[in-house]
Amino acid sequence: MAHTIWNSLGCPASSLPIYEASPSLVYNFGHSYEDINCSLCLTFQPEKSPRWPHLAPRSIYTSVAVLMGIVVFSASFVNGLVIVVSIRYKKLRSPLNYILVNLAVADLLVTFFGSTISFSNNINGFFVLGKRVCKFEGFMVSLTGIVGLWSLAILAFERYIVICKPMGDFRFHRKHAVMGCAFTWIWSLLWTTPPMLGWSSYVPEGLRTSCGPNWYTGGSNNNSYILTLFITCFIIPLSLILFSYTNLLMTLRTVAAQQKESETTQRAEREVTRMVIAMVIAFLICWLPYSTFAMVVATNNNIPIQPTLASLPSYFSKTATVYNPIIYIFMNKQVRQGQALTSLSATSVFAFYAGPGIGHTAPALEVLLPTV
Repeated sequence: MAHTIWNSLGCPASSLPIYEASPSLVYNFGHSYEDINCSLCLTFQPEKSPRWPHLAPRSIYTSVAVLMGIVVFSASFVNGLVIVVSIRYKKLRSPLNYILVNLAVADLLVTFFGSTISFSNNINGFFVLGKRVCKFEGFMVSLTGIVGLWSLAILAFERYIVICKPMGDFRFHRKHAVMGCAFTWIWSLLWTTPPMLGWSSYVPEGLRTSCGPNWYTGGSNNNSYILTLFITCFIIPLSLILFSYTNLLMTLRTVAAQQKESETTQRAEREVTRMVIAMVIAFLICWLPYSTFAMVVATNNNIPIQPTLASLPSYFSKTATVYNPIIYIFMNKQVRQGQALTSLSATSVFAFYAGPGIGHTAPALEVLLPTV
């Protein structure tokens, strides 16, 4: 049966999946075969067919299930710890910490709605929860994923405002922190709701064990949405991150040049530079593959891409829920020494950037540390 379906779609026999199975229930997501480009091998089996062709060997699904299981456990632990500790210790409820808690909440939701569902589906080898859950999962993962993405941009911008003082004697208060967190959710809702209303759609992607925006079918409706999403939820936040950290490093370098005799200052500059580079690289590892894949597929529908390869960008973004808190919080020396994340308090915001190896802020750098 699988050969008949594959050949009727014009797919080469060599691309036929190696593994086949007969799940007890298979859902038709309402797309005709012509709706999904055959070169991507993203076809849907009709409900009445007794067999359904898997898009990859069982070992691939098992490997992905193991990866998602590790992500679910690790992300739940580290992000849950951030939230619990922040609630428990009053010192951590400073305005500059709000966006980190917002990031942890977003990462937890991505884990719950994305990684957990993907884990279950990969165990079964297909999307077991049906069309409605597919759309809901695609929406929730996109919503919370973009909230996390923009949280990193807002985090960078807040540090730029506090340390570089482009607005003069600006005092960062609770209302500013709340506004930053609220912006991430409102902005994300603005750009992830349209597929639920007809501007593009949420469909199974890659191995068809998770769902996301429809990069695959082409047409002005889908392509215009993908381009808009690419600009508003990747290019703009990435530009903000690069702008903020570039100015922060320039400010630090200026201070370090004035304090050449201070070994602490020089060491701090090197540590901060490495930390910022790690932050930017982590952001790009997470989101560049996904964004690039979306744009390439949306604008070149005839490019043949194997389903396993098509799934990789999505899993790259899901793993960010684990390394985000590690890079942005737990790499800080004060956290490792059990000082309850106080590196983001008013008197040690610089130590946050310094990451490993910088336990205290040099007095010569206090010019960078306005009281907030």
